[in-house]
Amino acid sequence: MTMPTHSPDQQPWGAPGMQPPAQPRNGLGVSALVLGIVGLLFAIIPFLFWLGGILGLLALIFGIIGASRAGKGLATNKGAAVTGLVLGALSILVSIVWTVVIATAVSDVAEEIQKSGGLPTTTASAEPGAGGTATPSADATPGALKFGETFAYDDGLKVTVSAPRAHKPDAFAAGFTKGNKAFQVTITIVNGGKEAVDVTAALPNASDANGATAEMVFDGSNATKPFEGKVLPGKQAKADFTFAMAPDAAGELQVEIAPTVLDHESAVWTGSTK
Repeated sequence: MTMPTHSPDQQPWGAPGMQPPAQPRNGLGVSALVLGIVGLLFAIIPFLFWLGGILGLLALIFGIIGASRAGKGLATNKGAAVTGLVLGALSILVSIVWTVVIATAVSDVAEEIQKSGGLPTTTASAEPGAGGTATPSADATPGALKFGETFAYDDGLKVTVSAPRAHKPDAFAAGFTKGNKAFQVTITIVNGGKEAVDVTAALPNASDANGATAEMVFDGSNATKPFEGKVLPGKQAKADFTFAMAPDAAGELQVEIAPTVLDHESAVWTGSTK
């Protein structure tokens, strides 16, 4: 009987000085895929789309990190991570579409009720904010404000949109196409009223110099980090939002946002990105 032998350069596992190969860290990629699938399912269901958006955001973050690990050789399931990332981005986009659709429908219904005399018309006025002035209007929503100006509502809420600043998205950013330009704004909501206000649904819309929709960008460096929860009386909340635009239309940005979907009209800010 011949006994197994080993060459001088080979040692069996467990021999002194030998280490077993590192185990791949695939947990985040798998989590991204599962969250992406579940998030997309919830996102397409009316009135559950908000949950799909939350799960989609988690899938996006886990997918970016998982794909990054796979690129460094620390994981072996890059396909699952990237798929989860894409599904997460789709969940977020579908949730945003639902938000816009429902907000538009509710706004139309409220307008019809107001026309019929069922509800009093809410008025708002603009006031100067740090870095600019605004034209006040007591009876109607004023025209576009300049970046840095503040829009004040009758219930004490105040909204300010900062001047745009250039942002470089990560390699796995969602909503960004190579060759486009990305700009980030900080939106501040101050609650000067007497009741807490839920600003979770305060999502801005943006357009470029040609009037085309500017895509919202998500990446692992918090290109976009939406509002969460409620703002208590006397407190404020800040959130960053990044938008991508074609180079030939990136010289000007317009941002529109309402602090709540049902109780406030949208205000508009516009200006140069330079």
